Amino acid sequence: MRTDEEIKELVKEKYGEIARQSSKQKAGAGCCGSGPYTIDYSVMSDDYKPIEGYFDEADLGLGCGLPTEFAKIQKGETVLDLGAGAGNDVFIARRYVGESGRVIGVDMTHDMLDKANENKKKLKFENVEFRLGEIESLPVDNDTIDLVISNCVLNLVPNKKKAFSEIFRVLKSGGRFCISDIVLNTILPDKLQSAAEMYAGCVAGALQKIDYLDIIKSSGFDNIQIVKEKNIKIPSSILMNYLDLNEIDEFRKHINPIVSITVTAEKN
Repeated sequence: MRTDEEIKELVKEKYGEIARQSSKQKAGAGCCGSGPYTIDYSVMSDDYKPIEGYFDEADLGLGCGLPTEFAKIQKGETVLDLGAGAGNDVFIARRYVGESGRVIGVDMTHDMLDKANENKKKLKFENVEFRLGEIESLPVDNDTIDLVISNCVLNLVPNKKKAFSEIFRVLKSGGRFCISDIVLNTILPDKLQSAAEMYAGCVAGALQKIDYLDIIKSSGFDNIQIVKEKNIKIPSSILMNYLDLNEIDEFRKHINPIVSITVTAEKN
């Protein structure tokens, strides 16, 4: 078993590699990191291109949903994006909050922050800010955020209870979150659970869906809703790096074992 700190270093390493890749390389990176066992990013991600505020250089194909689609972002709001990466969701949220609002992106990877700030400079946004920090200990004051968004990041956080308690802490009364994430409908085979590549790929770090929702509820949130769900099918060519054919067949017997959900909730 890896410690929480070992997991964080693994994630930093993998996502640092992605941040340093050129734009020509980024299309092959995806949510599942880089290297020989990379899963095609299209398996996880949705298409951002038609969305107003989209900036191609900030889209590294790392998401598993479109949290801004369901977040009901209003002009003048303060929005916090967790695991902001190169700024993709931050810049889209900026389109909605307008000049009177504010968007803060938090990421623990220096290379991602460098890329995000490069993109911010190109777009000349004054009301966008990127901060270095971890989701389990956010560099954000209490009761200051109207909306928290995140896209395929919380599954990478070792202590998810602490992560959701931090989200609750920073939200104002009446604030809300809209988060896209990977969850499970079955127990993953041990070989997948222990695979470092699969952890950096947003899979091995995922919780059972019922446990994920229970953590949200126990953190104090109300009106919890899954507004979108889609099946994530990992290609057999990837699974063969970890499982034999019989194990793959057994894994495939489960209906939608790995899914992406977009979940919303409120702090009253």
